[in-house]
Amino acid sequence: MRSRSNSGVRLDGYARLVQRTILCHQNPVTGLLSAGADHKDAWVRDNIYSILAVWGLGMAYRKNADRDEDKAKAYELEQNVVKLMRGLLQCMMRQVDKVEKFKRTQSTKDCLHAKYNSATCATVVGDDQWGHLQVDATSLYLLFLAQMTASGLRIIFTLDEVTFIQNLVFYIEAAYKVADYGIWERGDKTNQGIPELNASSVGMAKAALEAIDELDLFGAHGGHKSVIHVLPDEVEHCQSILYSMLPRASTSKEIDAGLLSIISYPAFAVEDVNLVNVTKSEIISKLQGRYGCCRFLRDGYKTPREDPSRLHYDPAELKLFENIECEWPVFWTYFLIDGIFNEDKIQVQEYREALEGILIREKNGLVLMPELYAVPPEKVDEEYENPHSVDRVPVGKLPHLWGQSLYVLSCLLAEGFLAAGEIDPLNRRFSTGFKPDVVVQVTVLAESNQIKNLLQDRGINVQSIADIHPLRVQPARILSNLYTMLGRNKSMKLSGRPHRHIGVLGTSKLYVIRNQIFAFTPQFTDQHHFYLALDNQMIVEMLKTELAYLTSCWRMTGRPTLTFPITHTMLVDDGTDIHPAVLATIRKLEDGYFGGARVKIGKLSEFLTTSFHTYLSFLDPDCDLKLFDDRNDDCHSPDSEYGDYPADFCEKESQDELDQYINDVLQSTALKSYLPPTSNKMSQPPVFSANHSTEEILSIMAKTKGLEVPAVSMSLPTKVLNTHRKSLNLVDNPRFFETKDCENVLHLPKDAHGDLDCRKLVDQLKECPTLHDQADILYILHILKGADWDTELDGQYGVTVHCLLNELYRKAGLNQEWGLIRYISGILKKRVEVLAEACTDLLSHHKQLTVGLPPEPREKIITTPLPPEELTDLIYEASGQDISIAVLTQEIIMYLAMYVRSQPSLFVEMLRLRIGLIIQVMATELARSLKCSGEEASESLMNLSPFDMKSLLHHILSGKEFGVERSLRPVDSSSSSPAISIHEMGHSGATKTERSGITKLKSEMKQRSSTPSSPTSISPTGSSGDMSWGDRKGQWLRRRRLDGAINRVPVGFYEKVWKILQKCHGLSIDGYVLPSSTTREMTPCEIKFAVHVESVLNHVPQPEYRQLLVEAILVLTFLSDIEVNSIGGIIHVDRIVHMANDLFLQELKSFGATGSILEKDTATGICHYFYDSAPSGAYGTMTYLTKAIIIYLHDFLPSTGCAMQ
Repeated sequence: MRSRSNSGVRLDGYARLVQRTILCHQNPVTGLLSAGADHKDAWVRDNIYSILAVWGLGMAYRKNADRDEDKAKAYELEQNVVKLMRGLLQCMMRQVDKVEKFKRTQSTKDCLHAKYNSATCATVVGDDQWGHLQVDATSLYLLFLAQMTASGLRIIFTLDEVTFIQNLVFYIEAAYKVADYGIWERGDKTNQGIPELNASSVGMAKAALEAIDELDLFGAHGGHKSVIHVLPDEVEHCQSILYSMLPRASTSKEIDAGLLSIISYPAFAVEDVNLVNVTKSEIISKLQGRYGCCRFLRDGYKTPREDPSRLHYDPAELKLFENIECEWPVFWTYFLIDGIFNEDKIQVQEYREALEGILIREKNGLVLMPELYAVPPEKVDEEYENPHSVDRVPVGKLPHLWGQSLYVLSCLLAEGFLAAGEIDPLNRRFSTGFKPDVVVQVTVLAESNQIKNLLQDRGINVQSIADIHPLRVQPARILSNLYTMLGRNKSMKLSGRPHRHIGVLGTSKLYVIRNQIFAFTPQFTDQHHFYLALDNQMIVEMLKTELAYLTSCWRMTGRPTLTFPITHTMLVDDGTDIHPAVLATIRKLEDGYFGGARVKIGKLSEFLTTSFHTYLSFLDPDCDLKLFDDRNDDCHSPDSEYGDYPADFCEKESQDELDQYINDVLQSTALKSYLPPTSNKMSQPPVFSANHSTEEILSIMAKTKGLEVPAVSMSLPTKVLNTHRKSLNLVDNPRFFETKDCENVLHLPKDAHGDLDCRKLVDQLKECPTLHDQADILYILHILKGADWDTELDGQYGVTVHCLLNELYRKAGLNQEWGLIRYISGILKKRVEVLAEACTDLLSHHKQLTVGLPPEPREKIITTPLPPEELTDLIYEASGQDISIAVLTQEIIMYLAMYVRSQPSLFVEMLRLRIGLIIQVMATELARSLKCSGEEASESLMNLSPFDMKSLLHHILSGKEFGVERSLRPVDSSSSSPAISIHEMGHSGATKTERSGITKLKSEMKQRSSTPSSPTSISPTGSSGDMSWGDRKGQWLRRRRLDGAINRVPVGFYEKVWKILQKCHGLSIDGYVLPSSTTREMTPCEIKFAVHVESVLNHVPQPEYRQLLVEAILVLTFLSDIEVNSIGGIIHVDRIVHMANDLFLQELKSFGATGSILEKDTATGICHYFYDSAPSGAYGTMTYLTKAIIIYLHDFLPSTGCAMQ
């Protein structure tokens, strides 16, 4: 028998340690580890971390085997790991109904449990008696399932288990929007059971999704069926949210040591080295002590000041835990492993020595890792005075299995028994490494031969969709439908992937389905959903955004391939030419660069070898899956909004089942034509003359239905907005209407009883001069009879109001009449298909949303992601009866989400985006630029094309000056609205037409916005003082209005407010008090505090007044740096602003100013010119605010005169 080598002896020592401290707790039946001798519960997260030492030790034995017993030992240890992982699988599979429910609800009541009975795999506590929802625990399981499978362990045995794991992927796919209880099971740090979005959960989910994607769970013995599929866009969502959160951990925790697990081993979820280092140094500077790291600031767990008799804390009690939080040694093992992965010898040395100092050595030579170190109760005051001075005592579990396991693992790595790559076989550790440039392959395809020929005339050679046979091209909605089949399992009642839309990363791969290669066109080119795809400039803009997104986010092998279809809606002049914006785009793509992305244009067949292929083997004919299992459910997928038309296949039998399925889905969204064309004979008077507001139409309809309608509308001047009636006014204060008796003017047909005759109304559709009038008639029918009423137009049956509206929508789209398109979208209650995702994007970048016009009961706040239906209902409710505002709100949420993804810097220091205010400001800006009345501006706003709307929003967010151009040529004879386009202003005041991508025909006459459009354009304050202000007039008022509307505050504002609250009893803003007690619960940098301050400021309805209050608070905060202990009781900020305003007026009067210069704003009593003064300078607002503060706080300030200098 050979003698044992030195390394073998050391390994045996570790094996003894692991056996006596970890494996002694493993249940022989289930394989689960109980938390300790007295705790029989098994926590999912702790179990996985605790078994890592066993996994590592098994690999070390296999590698350093001196003799056969070592190989046997390695096998035994590996089987302990498999047993535990399968034990956890058992626990979760018993809750399969929860996994199914959670995919739809994402509710804390429907989630997998966080802990189980270690002897029986049963649940231990009720669904609502514990913070069960911990996405990071489920993600950690999937991450290590992938890593262990890749290292050669066989954990998954059957295809049923494979489908269950696929459904766990769907379970964590939505992690980026799920507020959970996080790694410490507490949620919000007041421990009152409030879940919040946790960076540690989002990061762990991202890592798990990346690790398990395209992984064969049967290892080397598997085939296509045991492969797991992940959609790359979900991973990318998690990534962008993570970047927007770090180094913050959640809304209530400004930093958390648990983040170590995602910036380093095991997740390596962050790819930006700088962000990793910033987060690491924040943890070291704010949380590291002499015995380990605190979990987060003001963590009361096991501290001497904690009341053990209750679970929750009172908010004001959190300040008691400052500086005495317990320190956890387990975090040092993370730093140690991190040092080994980064090959940082100094870090490894430093943390090994630190750990040696705090480990507890038993008499029998065992080394134990304590759970945490706490301050002894009698020394608390001493520690308050001098943090980190008192010697602490070990408290809690001994050993702490999670820490013990990571300690053993770090020793095996540090002593060279294991290489870093062995515990990370999937190479997650290279995530921060160099990424080569991505070249996006673009295939331009013509929808028909006619379009192909038009392009050829222009010297552009492309293939048509028919030419690329046998390759197939389908719209993205087909892919969404096919993916709903993934992970279905009848015996476990699992329904497959929820119907979510597929992003551009998903459509940039090629798919092999039943041995045919499919390419899918991206979602933004699909016109079946929302009207953005009807605007060609918008399509070009979205193409630019998506190409840039692909360049920065593509992670797969091969190159992304984007299929860009040229469809008949991209034609102009009755189909005789291609839209100039689209032509220019194709030419730019041929240059090889477009919008900052490197592109290569070519035929689809040339790209086959360089693209990434995914095999959708779950659709193979030999799978038990029936595509037509539930045709009934499928017809009502969110895609088939257009009612079902019977599919008329003559050769249904001969067709492949897959083709038949695809045709069915496409068929359900096809359209038929019924509407008569608009008539040009004006012999008959029009149904409604153009100057009647919808208000009047509605009141007549209401009378016919016997309803009483109040003549006065309180919310907005109109209850229902119609675009070409001059009725909506977003700018001026809503004023009352006098209702005229207009029965005689509206030619509504009556029947014998004097009621409205709907059949005759249908006949009038044929005599309408414009599409608008047809829309009005259909709207009335929609309200009186409902969407499904059969109009029996021209004697055809089955022609419902809904069908006709859809067709009208399509006609309006071809004519590009945006006001009408928005109006019909509102009647049809269309919703942006990505509305919920857009909303979630904004929320998870820590931006709250409000919809509807202020003040608050009408303005609805959205703080958590909502399901699409609920969100749409909320928007329609908040918009009152105003359907176009509801549609515009959705559109703006969508643009904001596009910008928060592509230019997050626009949103710095903004916490709450108030969509209603933004719409108001957009209208005000148009009125200012066009020098027209509020009504005209509101109407122009509704008629902007989506591209111009997005540009206008961008100018408002960025605060840039912009120019507006009216086009003299009417866009379409039927539309009475002015055509307007929006430009960026250069320094010279010229419009950079090319830069904003607005190319118009050169021959067109242009008229700069300087010429007054109507007699109403006389300046509202036409005083003699105007001349001296010149062009600068109104500039600061505009800035304040913009910043107030989008809630922008100066950098570092909230931390400064926190400091000032420490020195007074509170700040009173417009009657609402921000008490100083909030600082006892919240720390200065946490988002929760910022949101609290924000909500008090948001009670102020006028944006410019709100901004002056912010300026006043800012001047106040300069005081927090002076050596003054207290500056009094409650400080009334509005009083300070009014005092400053009075000082300003006194000074103006002393210069002899009179008349309109002294005019005050009626709502707030502040002088218009004060709103319009620059903040700095001798006569700036800051000067007066400072003087006012000195007078207001006279008694508390130091008497030396120079203190306020």
